[in-house]
Amino acid sequence: MTHKPTGKLGILVGGGPAPGINGVISAATIEARNQGMEVIGFRDGYKWLAEGDATQWQPLDIDDVSGIHIKGGSILGTSRANPTKSEEQMTNLHDVLHRLQVNALVTIGGDDTGYTASQVYRHAAGSIRVAHVPKTIDNDLPLPGSTPTFGFETARHYGTQLLRNLAEDAKTTSRWYLIVSMGRAAGHLALGIGKASAATITIIPEEFRNQKVTVDLVCDVIMGAIIKRKSQNAHYGVVVLAEGLIESIGDKGLLDALGAENIRQYGRLDRDPHGHIRLGEIEFHRIVRDRLQPQLEQMGLRTTFIMKVLGYELRSAEPIPFDAEYTRDLGYGAVKFLRSEKSLQYGAVISFVQGRMEPLPFDTMIDPTTKRMQVRRVNVYAESYESARRYMIRLEREDFESPAQLERLAKVVGMTPEQFRKRFGYVVGLTD
Repeated sequence: MTHKPTGKLGILVGGGPAPGINGVISAATIEARNQGMEVIGFRDGYKWLAEGDATQWQPLDIDDVSGIHIKGGSILGTSRANPTKSEEQMTNLHDVLHRLQVNALVTIGGDDTGYTASQVYRHAAGSIRVAHVPKTIDNDLPLPGSTPTFGFETARHYGTQLLRNLAEDAKTTSRWYLIVSMGRAAGHLALGIGKASAATITIIPEEFRNQKVTVDLVCDVIMGAIIKRKSQNAHYGVVVLAEGLIESIGDKGLLDALGAENIRQYGRLDRDPHGHIRLGEIEFHRIVRDRLQPQLEQMGLRTTFIMKVLGYELRSAEPIPFDAEYTRDLGYGAVKFLRSEKSLQYGAVISFVQGRMEPLPFDTMIDPTTKRMQVRRVNVYAESYESARRYMIRLEREDFESPAQLERLAKVVGMTPEQFRKRFGYVVGLTD
């Protein structure tokens, strides 16, 4: 059942960009206008609302959003402003919304933007209906089944194209590429790009399961792949590292590995307004290269590394047809939910299951303690990950169980089989 809304629909975007944002803005605006609602778009997420600035918005009509669904970026901009940390800022935000007579709000963003949206709904006490459209190229939000977050498919598509070009360059020049792929808490994007592009090896935080992740462990996994390739008379390759490895290692792990003085040459251990380590401030690929190179040289392996961070090229790309279609569904679904009686009972994250819109109440999606949605991680026990591992070149337990193979690997670095087992066996779970 729907009801005739009054007032205005507000739309805002928070967090990092993702392909398809404009598709949500477009679809939500068109559906709302067709239903007789006024629509305004707030600039830069919650930033100006939190400051009590009631001037940073623009009216949106069908002509303003026609055709933007195929364009990357966000016509409303975005920011990581977090008004929930200040009662004054939350009051400012609500004052602006009430002043502008906004009684329905569509927020587009990840878990941080979603948490703020849930607090807007809670503090409004029924006066503002809220629908949150989940967005992230990381694909790490807990949507039903295998439903992706919008932007992920496009990011994987373009990331795969770029990586295939780099792989060809690696083969042509006999070099190794160290690629860090965006993905704060989960390895979906790194694994998706690595698997689709047939990268030599992809390393994600989930694969270590209960094993403590350290800089040295990551480097030894890579070193094992390089040695194994060398034993096959191949002198090149592509390593994809999930950005989330930095968070798995953590502040203390980085400091333990590098020291307080040395870490400064690789960036700053800084945090954003939501408490996350600013992963873009840490040059993880340089850390890995600088740890790998001298160890490989000591083993008689001279290797040239080319480093690259993959992510900013993907976030504001034009959406592929999947995301252009998907975001139209999400924008339409958000407005349909806001016009329903359910939106008077709860605020929700908008999701689709088998083509049907399914609003997921904030209370079931957001942990009140962490103030975030539960992270959807790569299922490393599923056949999809098993398949990915089958086509990687890396040390596996079988390499240590075959005497002939163990001898070949040890010979590459001038070790005895026993020495090689002692040095690298732990990376596949073997202990002395």
